[in-house]
Amino acid sequence: MSQDPPVREANHHRWRAYWVCVGVAALTIMDLTKVNVALPSIEEALGAGPTELGLLVSGFVLAFGLTLVPAGRIGDQGSRKTMFIVGLSLFALTSLVCAIAPNATVLLVGRLLQGVAAGIQMPQVLGLVQQLFQGAERGAAFGLFGATIGIATAFGPTLGGLAIAIGGPEDGWRGIFWMNVPLALIAIAFAARLLPGRPVGETRRISLDPVGVVLFGIAVASLMWPFLLTTGSPDDDPARWWTLVVFAIALAGFLWWERRYAASGRAPLVPLDLFSLRSYRNGTLLATVYFAAMPASFLLTTLYLQEGLGLAPVFAGMVTIGFALTSAYTSWLGGRLVNRVGRPLVVAGLVLLLIGFGLLVLVAVATPPELTPWFMAAVMLIGGAGGGLVIAPNQVLALAEVPIMRGGLAGSVGQLGQRIGTAIGTAVALSLFYSTIFREQGGEPRIDVFHQAYAIGIAAVGALLVVALLVGVVDLRQRQVGGRTDGERAARDGGARTGLPEGEPPPRRAIDPEPDGPASA
Repeated sequence: MSQDPPVREANHHRWRAYWVCVGVAALTIMDLTKVNVALPSIEEALGAGPTELGLLVSGFVLAFGLTLVPAGRIGDQGSRKTMFIVGLSLFALTSLVCAIAPNATVLLVGRLLQGVAAGIQMPQVLGLVQQLFQGAERGAAFGLFGATIGIATAFGPTLGGLAIAIGGPEDGWRGIFWMNVPLALIAIAFAARLLPGRPVGETRRISLDPVGVVLFGIAVASLMWPFLLTTGSPDDDPARWWTLVVFAIALAGFLWWERRYAASGRAPLVPLDLFSLRSYRNGTLLATVYFAAMPASFLLTTLYLQEGLGLAPVFAGMVTIGFALTSAYTSWLGGRLVNRVGRPLVVAGLVLLLIGFGLLVLVAVATPPELTPWFMAAVMLIGGAGGGLVIAPNQVLALAEVPIMRGGLAGSVGQLGQRIGTAIGTAVALSLFYSTIFREQGGEPRIDVFHQAYAIGIAAVGALLVVALLVGVVDLRQRQVGGRTDGERAARDGGARTGLPEGEPPPRRAIDPEPDGPASA
């Protein structure tokens, strides 16, 4: 039966709004990866030191992480559309500042503020996807989201290298930031026209929990800081680890305050009852561990190919393109299958990933150096196929029982876990890689030393993936034993487990879903 014109138009409008969100998410992720290849050019052009270069990457991640949860909360309480446009406008402005920066200090300030902008807009993306879609359509939406992010991750370094090649070694890096400006302005125009605002007549009071925000910021910064400054070099300052004491104190204070704040009848920064949802708790933990492993594996592979085999940076980056492309396809496929298959899909993806990384180490140490990049690129196809079955399906499962009114906050807490996981996993892997080289290498570099360093680093990645696999298996077992999901029990109990008042139906979405809308828009 054909769709009625108003229903068809509502469905098309919903997907157009979705692609605006996904396009901005891809722009944000691409900006993070394409800047990595520009660091040598920035060092030469502006005379930036190692600390400044490191902060261009790690400072962005830290500012991103600190902003995620407060911005997600404001979007949920107010207007996600407004927050999305505010973040995107700031992203365009800070990109312009970075593009015309006369010195390293201005570039660093612009880059830190760019991280804040990314932290404002990204929570709104997940919240809007939650708002726009339900059921099978939501799975398809997250699948396409994962596919798009995979492609953006793959081609970010290539795009950055192309900008440098066009603009030259002196000013080519500026093109990396210049390209953001028109793209962001175009996205703002589409967002203003297509994104849903708050339902007419709905008003909510925005409560920021200022004490919670301060304690949360101290806890996140003190946890991430020592890991962001870890390089594996003997020159690393061991005093940086004392910030973990600050983290423990701030975390304890934050948890105490949030419980006290909630008990007084006010809305805390992070509703801790979100973690009473088993699917959300397990999905967030699995994603955190996964993102501790995967970026570290890409970094180790690039370092091994460049420093161990002497491969040019542009070719070393190309080795991982196969991973991103196959993961893009399986993300799309996983999004379509997750509502039928469920958690076993994620478990299968993690098993395939472990097989891929085992083969990666094998070909790295057992093949002739001139053929190693080709064999590693082939093995990356296998790993990517597994990786795509993890992220998009896990995202769907983690957010399946979260109320729409908390979609942005829940998504931002999950993204914060991913950023923290990335910082910790990268620090651990880099430390193992470089400490092996510093310990074993004397005089001229030896390929066997790099073999050992790479194998040890990837072993740490494998251990993290095993932890993610165990989380997935435990979650699968709990679902099988528990029978009903947390969401089903919450529906039976009047919404108590979802954070809704007893007997209150879920809030109406800005655009009602169409049960059988196309998943391939």
